[in-house]
Amino acid sequence: MSRGQLRIYLGAAPGVGKTYAMLEEAHRRRERGTDVVVGFVETHGRKHTLDMIGDLELVPRRTVEYRGATFTEMDVDAILARRPEVALVDELPHTNVPGCRNAKRWQDIQELLDAGIHVLSTLNIQHLESLNDVVQTITGVPQRETVPDEVVRRAEQVELVDMTPEALRHRMAHGNVYRPEKIDAALGNYFRVGNLTALRELALLWLADKVDEQLDRYRSQHKIEATWEARERVVVALTGGPEGETLIRRAARIADRARGADLLAVHVARNDGLAGADPALLARQRILVESMGGTYHQVIGTDVPKALLDFARGVNATQLVLGASRRGRFAQILSQGVGVSTIVESGAIDVHLVTHDEAGRGRFGGPAGSALSAHRRSAGYALAALGLPLLTLLLHQVSDLNLGTDILLFLAAVVAVALVGGKWPAVVAALGGSALLNFFFVPPIGRWTITDRENLLALAVFVVVAIAVSATVDAAARRTREAALAGAEAQTLATVAGSVLRGDRPLTALLERLQETFGLESVTLLEAREGAGHGPERRHEVGSWRVVATIGGQPCFAPNEADTDVPVSDDLTLVLRGQPLAAADRRILEAFASQAALALRHERLAEQAAAALPLAAADRMRTALLAAVSHDLRTPLASAKAAVDSLVSDEIDFDEADRAELLATAAESLDRLNRLVENLLDMSRLQAGVLGATPRPMGVEEVVPHALDELGDSGRTVRMRIPADLPAVVADPGLLERVLVNVIGNALRYSPSDRPPLVKASEHAGRVELRIVDHGPGIPETEWDRVFLPFQRSGDRSNDTGVGLGLALARGLSEAMDGTLVPEVTPGGGLTMVLSLPVAQAQETAPAVMAGEGAGAA
Repeated sequence: MSRGQLRIYLGAAPGVGKTYAMLEEAHRRRERGTDVVVGFVETHGRKHTLDMIGDLELVPRRTVEYRGATFTEMDVDAILARRPEVALVDELPHTNVPGCRNAKRWQDIQELLDAGIHVLSTLNIQHLESLNDVVQTITGVPQRETVPDEVVRRAEQVELVDMTPEALRHRMAHGNVYRPEKIDAALGNYFRVGNLTALRELALLWLADKVDEQLDRYRSQHKIEATWEARERVVVALTGGPEGETLIRRAARIADRARGADLLAVHVARNDGLAGADPALLARQRILVESMGGTYHQVIGTDVPKALLDFARGVNATQLVLGASRRGRFAQILSQGVGVSTIVESGAIDVHLVTHDEAGRGRFGGPAGSALSAHRRSAGYALAALGLPLLTLLLHQVSDLNLGTDILLFLAAVVAVALVGGKWPAVVAALGGSALLNFFFVPPIGRWTITDRENLLALAVFVVVAIAVSATVDAAARRTREAALAGAEAQTLATVAGSVLRGDRPLTALLERLQETFGLESVTLLEAREGAGHGPERRHEVGSWRVVATIGGQPCFAPNEADTDVPVSDDLTLVLRGQPLAAADRRILEAFASQAALALRHERLAEQAAAALPLAAADRMRTALLAAVSHDLRTPLASAKAAVDSLVSDEIDFDEADRAELLATAAESLDRLNRLVENLLDMSRLQAGVLGATPRPMGVEEVVPHALDELGDSGRTVRMRIPADLPAVVADPGLLERVLVNVIGNALRYSPSDRPPLVKASEHAGRVELRIVDHGPGIPETEWDRVFLPFQRSGDRSNDTGVGLGLALARGLSEAMDGTLVPEVTPGGGLTMVLSLPVAQAQETAPAVMAGEGAGAA
C-alpha cells in the first residue's frame, strides 16, 4: 500500500481563506470522481466557509469528556474505517484534548497518510516551530500550538493562500472573519498592517525555501548541471588574500540589490602545489561572510576555474564574484589566469571581475612551487620539441665553440625542460639532445657514429646527468604536491571543525561539508541495530542498519549500497553515494568519519544533559526553598507561639483588650503561616504536574469580590471596573481566587495609600483580560522574567515578608487554566499585571481555538 500525499494550504494570518481554498479543491476533486470526505473542518462561524462545505460527506466527530466538559475531536478510527481517497483535515497544529490517541492533529494526519489516504490541511505561518520566537517578537503574542518544520517540509505540496494586509483588514471590517464585537480589538492588536506585512513576508520566504529544496532535488535527480536562474545566488571566490574582505562586501551589495538573494563564499584549497592562502585571513573573512548572513564553503581542486564553476553550478548560482588577478603583466601574458578562464567557461553564470588594491602586485605568501599536472607535462614536451632544434640551429651559426660547451648548453636546456615538465619530458629531451649532439657536433659530422671514446663518454655522462636532474625535479614536485594536498586537507578539516564547534547541529553540519567538499549525491551515517550480529554478511542486510543522519538525495540503507563506505567503529559506518573516491582521499574521509562519531556523541551527550536539566533545576529549587523558608516559616510561627504562650501563662493577668490583641496576633500569624504552606504545597504540585484543576464556565465578577474579602481590610480599598456584559470564562474558581489574591495582594503592598490598585476587565479575540493596575515603584523590564521565578524578589520592589512565591505561583496557576499572566508598564509609573483567560463560549464551541484561525487574534 503506497503512502498518501499531504497538501497544505499555508497562510500568513487567520482569515486569508485557507479553509475556503481547501474546500474549493475538495469540490473540484469530487467532480472528477474522487472519493472525498470532511474529516474535520472548523468554520469559526463564518457563513461563506459553512456554505462552501455544501453537500460534502462529513465524518462524525468524536466526543471527548475532559474535566467535566465535553469537546469534539476528529475521529481518526472512523476515517480509517471509511477509507476515502481524500480527507480534509483543518488546522494542522491543533492540540487534541487529553484522552485522544495522539497529542497533536498532525500526528493524526500521519496515521491517515500511512494508511494510504491523501490529506488536505491548513496552516498559518506563525505555527511553524522555527518561526515561533520570530512571530512572538513581531506580534507580541506567544503561539503555544506549533508544528515541527520537518512535518511541513515533507508535504508533497504546499500552496500559499495569499492576501494583502489591506484586503484582509477590509474582510475583517466587513465581519467576514470575526464577530462584530471582536473586530475593533483584533484590528488594533494582532491584525495591524505592520504585523500582517511581516507575517506575509515570513510566509513567502519560508515557501521560497521549500520550493528551492524541491528544485535542488529535481536537478539532482535529473542530473541537471546548467544554471536555472529561478533565484539569485551570489558566490564570491576567496583566495585567502587580503583582497577577500573587499570582494565579500562587493558581493554582499550585489546580493542586497536582488532582495532575498543568497550569499555564498567559497575557497578552493588547491592540491597542485600552489601555496598562498593565509589561514588567519580566511578565518576573518569567514566571520565577515557569516556576519552578513552568508555561508562559507571550501572545496578541494587542482583546476581552480573548474572547481569554482562546479561549485557555482552545484548551488545553482546566478552570479560569481572574482578578484582581479594579483599576477604581474608578464605572468598574465604567459597564462590567461583564473579570472579569464572562469569567464570563458562560465556559461549562464554572470561573472563580476572586481578590482582591488592588491591587483597586479604579484602573489603573496610563500614561494610558488611547480606540480606535474598534465598542462605542465604538455608544456615540457613542447619545450623539448621546439627548444632543442632552435638551440641546435643557434649553435650551428657559432662555429668557434668546442664540444664541451655544446654539451653544457644542451644540459641546461634539458634542466629547463625538467623544471617545466618533470621527469619524462626531460628524459625525452636528454635522448633527443644526445642524438642532435651526435649528428651535428660530434665527429664525424652528419653521421650517427662516434669515433672518439672521449666523445662517447661525454654523451653518456650528458644523458645520465640529464635523467638524474629530471628525476630530482620530479621527486621535488611530488613532495610539493603531497605537502600542498596535506595543507588542503588540513584547511578542509579546520573548516569542518569550525562548522562543528559553532553549529547547533554538529553532525548535520559535518555531513553537509563532506558532501560539498567531494561533490557527492548523499552522505549517510549508519548505525548497526541491536542484535544485528557481526561479520561481512551484515554489510548486505538493510534491516541490520538504521540511518542516524543523512544529507543529500536518496540515502544508503546498507554499506553495500554505497559507492564508498568508511567504517568508524564496530557499529558506525559512514557511507557515500555519488562517485567512487580515490584511495588518496581515504585519509581525509577517515578524519571526517572520526569527527562524525564525535559529533554524534556530542549530540547524544547534549540530549542527556538536557534531560538532566530538570533534575538540576529541582535541586536548585530545593536549596532555594530551604534557604527561603528557614526565616519565613519561623517568623509567623514564633509570633503565634509567643502570643499563645502569653495567653496560657499564669504569671500575667491580661485584661480583655490585651487578650483580644494577643488572639488577633496569633490568628494573623497562623493565617500567614497557612497561606505560606498552601503556596508551597501548590508550587510543589505545579512542578510535579499533579495540581488538580476543574475548569468550568463562571463569571469573573463572582470571584473578584471573594479574593478581596480574603485580603481583609486592605482589599476593601481596591477599585473595580468590570463591565456588566462581560462574558463568562472557563476557569477553576478556587485557583482563580488564589491567583487574584496573590496578584492583588502584591499590588496592595506597593501601591501608595492615596492611589489604591485598580482591577478592570475587558474582552476581545475570544479571551477575557483582567488588569490589576498599581502605581507603585514598578519593576524594570529586565527584571520581568526574574520576578516569576520561585524564591525571587525584585530589588526595586523588595519584600521582606514573603519567600517570593506569589507571582511564580500565580503564573503557574494561570497556565494550569489555559491562561496567561504577563506584566505591563502602567502609564504614569507602576506595574500592571494582565491575566488572560479563555471565554467560555469560545472554549465550548472550539476547544482548540489557539491552534487555528482564532490563535492570531489573541
